[in-house]
Amino acid sequence: MPDMPRKNKDQSGTGNTPHDHGGREELRSIAAQAGTLFQEHLPAPSRFEEIRNIPIQYFKRMCLVPLEKESEWLTVALNDPLNCQAADELARRLGCKGARLVVSSTREILSAINILFDQSNDDAERMVQDLGEYQLDDHVFAEIEEAEDLMDVNHEAPIIRLVNIILTQALKNRASDIHIEPYQKTIKVRFRVDGILHEVYDLPKRIHPHIVSRIKVMASLDIAEKRLPQDGRMKIRVAERPVDIRVSIIPMAFGERIVLRLLDKTVSLLGLSDMGMPERELAVFEKLIRKNGGIILVTGPTGSGKTTTLYASLNRINSKEKNIITIEDPIEYELKGVGQIQVNPKTDLTFERGLRSILRHDPDIIMIGEIRDLDTVEIAVQASLTGHLVFSTLHTNDAAGALTRLVDMGVEPFLIASSLLGVLAQRLVRTICSGCKEQYRPEEQTAQEYGFTGNDLLSRGRGCASCMGSGYMGRTGIFELLVIDNEIRRLITSGADSVTIKEAAMRRGMTSLFEDGLRKVKAGVTTLNEVLRVTQE
Repeated sequence: MPDMPRKNKDQSGTGNTPHDHGGREELRSIAAQAGTLFQEHLPAPSRFEEIRNIPIQYFKRMCLVPLEKESEWLTVALNDPLNCQAADELARRLGCKGARLVVSSTREILSAINILFDQSNDDAERMVQDLGEYQLDDHVFAEIEEAEDLMDVNHEAPIIRLVNIILTQALKNRASDIHIEPYQKTIKVRFRVDGILHEVYDLPKRIHPHIVSRIKVMASLDIAEKRLPQDGRMKIRVAERPVDIRVSIIPMAFGERIVLRLLDKTVSLLGLSDMGMPERELAVFEKLIRKNGGIILVTGPTGSGKTTTLYASLNRINSKEKNIITIEDPIEYELKGVGQIQVNPKTDLTFERGLRSILRHDPDIIMIGEIRDLDTVEIAVQASLTGHLVFSTLHTNDAAGALTRLVDMGVEPFLIASSLLGVLAQRLVRTICSGCKEQYRPEEQTAQEYGFTGNDLLSRGRGCASCMGSGYMGRTGIFELLVIDNEIRRLITSGADSVTIKEAAMRRGMTSLFEDGLRKVKAGVTTLNEVLRVTQE
């Protein structure tokens, strides 16, 4: 590749950001005029140990990134060819004779920069070794700016760097939660990935108070309070990705335990058709959510995707003609065009009180994050009977169990029968990793027990680096939809138990959670062990 002609324009300092050339054809033209190549897609950069002392802000400001060393030359991608002097200076700093340039879009360059610095970050164990006898004073807890990109932070304090590494590694591993657990001599750091906890780091106990203090500062909590539980929130950015984090800290025997719930704002909400619901159940459910009045319940244990289903349902029926108001604890995602209320016990804004206020705002559709007491469910029932469509969640093992649970809470059976439209029970099962998926023939006893034939081939994951050796990557739902028809209403009003109601519903075509799971096993989506794990209570 020919060397770039030199221009009489110095942009190698810390002045203005180079002009952002964006269009593909414009970039091709600029590259041709400068005597270099345009590269639409950049390869992943090589590892450069020498950049450890160069802040990521420099590369982003200059909009350039080193790609690879070849002999005495450094290949550098940039957006503005007039910035060649900065590329040459970078090459000399990395021990090269000069720079060979390629032109690319700002988006590609920023993506390559983030990959480069992700590669160059030390892992947590190495960071702890670097701590040595470092004096951990209060200055290491300088408050982070709201939504500051953690990959831009070049603070010398090891604790700050350690916490940043834990957060960025959790996002890289697709973790939904981070658990920081103190024990007598160590700190265990575990990530929850696809619903399963994985131990990632084992850190020395002596740094635990400093990790806690750093997280408390980021979440605007009381550093001095170590005896009472505390809850907070913080917003960060990692590689241009905005992330909301819910923080919960509880004092335990060996120190304060921390759980961080990560909500990646770049992850778009799933649509109903993307959740794994069978076509027949999906068609019936879509008819239910378009009714003018009644209650629709989604049931399942914590972490079974109930809120995601409710959000997907509201998104499907949301329109300018509808007034939709929700009351949640907490608000996990912002829904465009929907009024959302956050429960706040400190100000006595409970589900019950918020729900009474919502009814005075002329809603068409109401979503209640969770039915927790008799007062809330009674208001929901009355709202549904006066022409409002109400969505909510309940913690029960199956769909029929929701009916008896409402009766146990004190709701009259005839009110349940007249207000309830349907109950959707669900679980999340891990899907088999496509990178290490293989087929196998089940053992004869297993095949007979679960209704497989001798010719059925099932699938499983061997385990690879991409799936952290688990054999699974991602999750999908299994569902059980109970529609309240005349027969089910008669059973409810007569006081039938959940077993009788479930048997009647299955005779009328309802598919149980386990049966839907077996369908996905036969289709090669998940494994039998995974279905058994989430359905065998």
